[in-house]
Amino acid sequence: MDNGTTVVVIAIVASAIRLATPLIFASLGGVFSERSGVVNIALEGIMIMGAFFAVLFTHLTGNPWIGVLAAIIIGILTSLLLAVVSIHLRGNQVVAGVAINLLAVSLTAFLLEMVWNRSGSTPSVEKALTDNPFEFLEGIPVLGDLFSRFTPFVYFAFLMVGISYYVLFKTSFGLRIRAVGEHPRAADTVGINVYMTRYICVMISGALAGIAGASLSIGTISLFREGMTAGKGFIALAAMIFGKWHPVGALFACLFFGLADAIQIQAQSFGIPIAQEFLQMLPYVATILALAGVVGRSVAPKADGQPYEKDMG
Repeated sequence: MDNGTTVVVIAIVASAIRLATPLIFASLGGVFSERSGVVNIALEGIMIMGAFFAVLFTHLTGNPWIGVLAAIIIGILTSLLLAVVSIHLRGNQVVAGVAINLLAVSLTAFLLEMVWNRSGSTPSVEKALTDNPFEFLEGIPVLGDLFSRFTPFVYFAFLMVGISYYVLFKTSFGLRIRAVGEHPRAADTVGINVYMTRYICVMISGALAGIAGASLSIGTISLFREGMTAGKGFIALAAMIFGKWHPVGALFACLFFGLADAIQIQAQSFGIPIAQEFLQMLPYVATILALAGVVGRSVAPKADGQPYEKDMG
């Protein structure tokens, strides 16, 4: 490849990985939640909350890491709403998730007006996490340019894939999660606390989705903008299904969707004579096609979406 082609390829790969990063966090959250038997449609709303509060606390403290911590905490608190309705009250998990998504959109719009007296977007925060934390990697021939485009969230996302795989498939806690998601009554019979396990998994899901939101705001454009998630929470759910509820499978699915998004961005920047609206459809068309190819062949945990009621007899 000549230098020009190499630059373009690196730009597309780097963009694909960065665009996939919030999807990776959110899809891992979906894996934990659904492996325990709770459908988390609220990933989109939790990402919105995480994105907003990450910017808010970065603005208030001047420390983006406190912003990330705030995103994690608000993600957990928001997911607890879903957990209470779905697990304790045995409500419809999909309806509860949709309600949380609507609440997140309205609440962040209200707080945006209250805090900054403006609508649409916040001002840019002075400090964010948009730079490569490992500058020494930029000295690697050819690949150095690739690493220079990564943020701390990129490295953490790949680390979380490994951690999630280890927890789910190499620990006794992971075995309990999978047992609760497949056959909660049998798990209860052998002494596993089904309710507690599901609460923990939904909270883990919320924490990861909160980080996903933070990676969109202070990890990408250093501000919060209404509508910035653009359905990424739902694409993350699609990646989870495409990846067959497995952390590594979800990773590759997210990279695929990130690549589709990167291609449409690069196509626009090169002025390819195709309608911009059509190019912007590519990630969503890719999502539909991917799901169409796996529906019927991808089997969810057997108790996924089914409230559990302990047999008191």
